[in-house]
Amino acid sequence: MPEDHDWEAYKVPPTRTPVVPNPVNFFQSAFSYVFDAPVTFVREWIEQWQSKNKFYYYHQKFRRVPDLSQCLDGDYLCYYEAEAQWRRDRMVDQEIVEIVRERMAACKQREGPNRFQNCAKEMELLAQVTKAYQDRYGDLGYHGNARTCLMKQKHRMMEERKAAQ
Repeated sequence: MPEDHDWEAYKVPPTRTPVVPNPVNFFQSAFSYVFDAPVTFVREWIEQWQSKNKFYYYHQKFRRVPDLSQCLDGDYLCYYEAEAQWRRDRMVDQEIVEIVRERMAACKQREGPNRFQNCAKEMELLAQVTKAYQDRYGDLGYHGNARTCLMKQKHRMMEERKAAQ
């Protein structure tokens, strides 16, 4: 069979159906020009502008403020800053406890039946961290604040002095 066919000898009959434009193509192109093109243009313009002004954000660093015991009487701004500092410290301590707890769980999962022998350091660290957290923030409840924590610390110190005598 020859490779090049004689198309004149075997003509394709014309179709009887008229060529009608597809409405889906019309709506797609209308959507592209009306909605997508302006949004894409604005997005590319913003990305171009942002690439010129690089801003590296790692985490916010707060300066240490005096705690509640160092504030003067009637210095409400100092009270507010000390309260905010106490809340940040409490969140950091909660995360420390959670990280140590996750390490302990990973050690237990990894070691299996030998976890009591091989995870002794993690168990001791978890016990120390949870005891320190409980000593500082225990019994304060959800609505605890810097003032009640300071009073709890004062009472604990007074009890230790009595016990030492």
